Amino acid sequence: MFKYNKLSSAIFIALAASSSVVAQEQTAQQEEAETSKQIETINVTATKRTTNIQQTPTAVQALSSRDLKEQNIGNFDDYAQYVPNVTSSGRGPGQNDVFIRGMSIQPITVMLSGAQGTMPNVALYVDEQPVTAPGRNLDVYATDLQRIEVLPGPQGTLFGASSQAGTIRYITKKPVLGAFEAGFTTGFETMAEGEMSSSSEGYINIPVTDDLAVRGAFYNVNRGGYIDNVAGEFSIDPNNPNYRPMDPSMEALVDDGTEFTSAFNTPLAEEDFNDSYYKGFRLSAKYLINNNWELLVQHQAQDLGADGVFDYDPDVGDLDVERYYPDELEDSFDLTTWTLDGRLGALEVLYTGGYLDREIEQSVDYTGYNTSGTFIVYYTCNYGDDGMAENCVDPTKGFKGYQEHTRFTQEARINYDFSDNARITAGVFYDDFEINTQDDYLYFSNPEELGFVPNAPMEGVYANNPNTRPPRVGFFNDITRTEEQIAAFGEFTYDFTEQWSATIGLRWYDMESDFYGQSSFASKGTDGDAGRDYNSTAGHTDQPLEQDDVIPKFTVSYQYTPDVLFFATYSEGFRPGGFNRAGGATNDAGESVNTVYESDEVVNYEFGWKSLLLDNSLRWNANAYFVEWNDMQISRLDTDISILTFVDNAADSEIRGLETDFTWRMTDNFTFSGALSYNDTELTRTGQGIVRTLPIGSELPLTPKVQGNLRGRYTWTLENNWDAFAQVGWIYAGETYPSLVAAEVEQAGGKQESYNIGNASVGVMKDQWSVKLYIKNITDERAELYTNTQDDILRTTTNRPRSIGLSVSYDFY
Repeated sequence: MFKYNKLSSAIFIALAASSSVVAQEQTAQQEEAETSKQIETINVTATKRTTNIQQTPTAVQALSSRDLKEQNIGNFDDYAQYVPNVTSSGRGPGQNDVFIRGMSIQPITVMLSGAQGTMPNVALYVDEQPVTAPGRNLDVYATDLQRIEVLPGPQGTLFGASSQAGTIRYITKKPVLGAFEAGFTTGFETMAEGEMSSSSEGYINIPVTDDLAVRGAFYNVNRGGYIDNVAGEFSIDPNNPNYRPMDPSMEALVDDGTEFTSAFNTPLAEEDFNDSYYKGFRLSAKYLINNNWELLVQHQAQDLGADGVFDYDPDVGDLDVERYYPDELEDSFDLTTWTLDGRLGALEVLYTGGYLDREIEQSVDYTGYNTSGTFIVYYTCNYGDDGMAENCVDPTKGFKGYQEHTRFTQEARINYDFSDNARITAGVFYDDFEINTQDDYLYFSNPEELGFVPNAPMEGVYANNPNTRPPRVGFFNDITRTEEQIAAFGEFTYDFTEQWSATIGLRWYDMESDFYGQSSFASKGTDGDAGRDYNSTAGHTDQPLEQDDVIPKFTVSYQYTPDVLFFATYSEGFRPGGFNRAGGATNDAGESVNTVYESDEVVNYEFGWKSLLLDNSLRWNANAYFVEWNDMQISRLDTDISILTFVDNAADSEIRGLETDFTWRMTDNFTFSGALSYNDTELTRTGQGIVRTLPIGSELPLTPKVQGNLRGRYTWTLENNWDAFAQVGWIYAGETYPSLVAAEVEQAGGKQESYNIGNASVGVMKDQWSVKLYIKNITDERAELYTNTQDDILRTTTNRPRSIGLSVSYDFY
């Protein structure tokens, strides 16, 4: 995997020492456009053709490279604030689930994302390559990007699996032939309630020959921590109602004579312990083979690291937690892609492919499991002759997990215009995705003292690791998940008149999903190989899950004027089903956990418009939609049923919503912009499965009914030809449930509260220099971004405290 080294530092020094050259014509044109009242034109590839966003009859929200710079956007948490129909839930960098248009469900814990996590219902792409992953979407740092495209609503025909609620695409800047470009940005940020942060980013574009150019982008970002791990003491609660004896004839396991040993976290106590970093590079080369064909090859690598946790415990204190085992994350990936693009006569042809190799190592404090684990006393205590616990030893528990994701994708497609009024986009797609997971759950109670033998794989069952586990591993998952898919897709558009057009799209897919390996439980007096074989037990077989379907899309558009477009769309989306480790487990009513869960079904109806008004100084776009979401995939840990988390197609829902955004260049100097979403979500069926959800009529979780943002930017000219700007912004999100599971909502105390966040910045620019001073979270708001009750302990993921920063940029051209 990639490791940041002296090469990156040398490149930054080289950039700083480079001399400027004559500005390119494209740059001059952009600067001229900025001085007029007309707003920026954004081209997108949402239809797999390059089109003006205002002339594209589909919902698209785009953050241009200028937007990313002006709004200080670096990672996923930053840009999600400015696309109001995008919400997320997670517990830190690289640990987020993303949702669009209210199609949200509480996420599974990252400790189980590889073994049991459902595939997301929002697809994430880097250029042409899908990089979606359960519970751990690739957290790519946003350096040297052309734009970020957000495609709300099902995108099943063109973007396939997991594009059920929408698609998010990172579009990188490509090498430019015949032009030298370079630049760097460096800065720092300070918090009153946290550590200092720093960042360095740079890019360089070199024309090697008339037909060959290379481009490099480099970044080193360090984010200071702001949550304190305070000293504390933890011991088992003898009155915990979750504990039950292994012998069902016994009513209790502990009594007044039981002794308890406490755990202390003093060696781990630390202020501001949740620091993180992003370090990476992207190298690309474009070769013009001839006048009709060009080849692009690109490689990107990133290391993401984080210590501590990013959710705090309100019962401990503001931005405080008590953690008894080290929390550490290392998440690295290498992504290599290639694209051959050209023409065969009137036929545009594109072939693209990519290979992703990602490795994740994480350790997590798991001591809180003592509050919810059913057989905690069994694993932590010594027993007397009467079967009662005599002494409960060190309750510290930890998790050590390793995941490897590999993904190989290929796509070949054509664009062909039959005539001036008829055109088609069609192609074939192949995807081979594999997740290898090794999860070890450590119990610090001495295994030999309590009579446990070392935990070992069942004979011949292991997926990745055939070895007996070290002492203290009380439970482990060793699982491999695979998904192999082939698909064919197409969209045909016909212009009936100069104003009326219709598009029909279809996607056929055939997918094979497999799940094998085991979960192993520590035991006494055996060979230590007790567990579940996911090729033979609990309803599992060695047969993969076969899934295939045809997904349609229909769009009718009306170009009312050259600057006003109306469109209506019917679309469907899908995501893969999967397997349950807890298959066959039953509740008191006799309901069983299914061995497999199916794809949920989404049908979307929407009407939208795009408009340029007031002499192209006002851009106003909007979409109204109605979504039917059936057989929703919902995860649940219910120890009354199984000690293994499971997934069920447990509910149906409906969503009625509106999303709108505008940019208004009111004068040559002042630009006012904003975005708003409204989602009226409702459960329409529930209680039919083994998961007990909120009642019918309840709202979906993690979806504020109203959320939005506003931003104003004023520019003026100072003496000596310095340009200056001042900008203020405001972000709002309403209250929302944290979960769809009734018990989890009750534990969380109801809904997450609404919040307001204000940001501001000022800066000056001259020639190639720019300097910016900014403040984030002006009022030091503690936004409840996500509350979770894992292990029956309420924790809140919040935004970063008030921060003040300074950045300096220089561009050579």
